[in-house]
Amino acid sequence: MPNGIIVIDKPEGWTSMDVCAKLRGILREKRVGHAGTLDPMATGVLPVFVGRATRGVEFADKGDKEYVAGLKLGLVTNTQDTSGEVLEQHPAHVTPEQLEAVLPQFRGDILQIPPMYSAIKINGKKLYELARKGRQVERPARPITIHSLTVEGQPAPDEFILRVRCSKGTYVRTLCHDIGAALGCGGCMSSLRRTMAAGFALEQAVTLEQVQAAPDPAALLLGTDSLFAHSPQLILPEGEERKLRNGMTLVMPSVAPGEYRVYGQSGEFLALCRSQSGKLTTIKSFFNV
Repeated sequence: MPNGIIVIDKPEGWTSMDVCAKLRGILREKRVGHAGTLDPMATGVLPVFVGRATRGVEFADKGDKEYVAGLKLGLVTNTQDTSGEVLEQHPAHVTPEQLEAVLPQFRGDILQIPPMYSAIKINGKKLYELARKGRQVERPARPITIHSLTVEGQPAPDEFILRVRCSKGTYVRTLCHDIGAALGCGGCMSSLRRTMAAGFALEQAVTLEQVQAAPDPAALLLGTDSLFAHSPQLILPEGEERKLRNGMTLVMPSVAPGEYRVYGQSGEFLALCRSQSGKLTTIKSFFNV
């Protein structure tokens, strides 16, 4: 049975769930899930978890992400991107220098009001469901972090390309909307390509066409342990491996505190574990039962 992570370069027009459904058919595996939903208009890095690797999805959406986005100035829409209904149009005569002058206020730790067209729930209702009924509700601003925000180009007089590295929970289309508001002409997102998510880069991604054409699609799967590449490796002695497989806490006073990728003597990735006070406990196991 296939187990592991496949990084898909999501095509435009597909939902993230569409991608998972396609991969279920290709890999003949029901357990398929994704991390970090991308809107249909967005493309780029979509980590997809297959088989027992689906146990790792909960860890994948916590890290930083990077995007390349189109900022369309002079246009305000209800979805904050060019797919939505136009609410306002204004002349946009913005120079690169004027754009650069407002960007510092969007870098670092900032507060962002989530868009109405989002899956966030308010009083048990998803915002986009209320938005489709024409309703607007109060949304509390949420803290996010924009680690870097740079201008990468200007393909048209009223359009710029931005590169954004940001924390979980950041809405890039809201960032475009807010930058447009700061410039006084309004703005929205015209394109979005995710170049990094869950520690995986665009260079590691494959297209659905490549997966379909592969003689053995399962060979394209990365090991589940690649999700935890930032954690050090720990190989257990045989006796300790048996204890871990039986759900026991291991007494290992020589192991420094922290999180570890834990392997058996055969090289099989067993679990993500935490060492504390000389004891090694399992955070999540990934071995085949």
